[in-house]
Amino acid sequence: MDQVNVFESPTTSRLHRSEYLVGLGVSLALLVAHAGQVRWVPAVLLFLYIDLFGYIPGAIAYRRSSTGRIPRGFYLAYNTMHSMITNAAVIGVWIWVSGPEWALLAIPIHLCTDRGVFGNFLKPFALPFEPVPDQDFVRLSERLFGARRPAASAVAEPAGPIVRSNR
Repeated sequence: MDQVNVFESPTTSRLHRSEYLVGLGVSLALLVAHAGQVRWVPAVLLFLYIDLFGYIPGAIAYRRSSTGRIPRGFYLAYNTMHSMITNAAVIGVWIWVSGPEWALLAIPIHLCTDRGVFGNFLKPFALPFEPVPDQDFVRLSERLFGARRPAASAVAEPAGPIVRSNR
């Protein structure tokens, strides 16, 4: 991947995800090391709010859609709530209002788990809300990198046509 070709090879994707796994490991180690000082209710809420506002509404809309297309607002909500920038601001405001605390580690734990464990990054508007292989990308990957990507052969085509505007 580079600034002109914004896609990843299977190897760079694994390397990219591994960086988040390191962040997850560090965050979890700090949380465990300071478990007695963690306020657990705020930690759980900080972990959950990202998906409560960012993922769940879009996932419900996607599953209810007969075409697989949902309004851009769901993508915007997901991308905003899963943004490191947004969450850095949340952490900053929290620290400014309440002071620093170990419960805030729930935020990097959530984001690093999504990216490192599940491979979920920000959602492009031109693709389905839930992961479905884009057959054009599958063909390009086969041409550039050889063998089929595992996810490409494991999931069927989307339910309906995908609009390719506003990328």
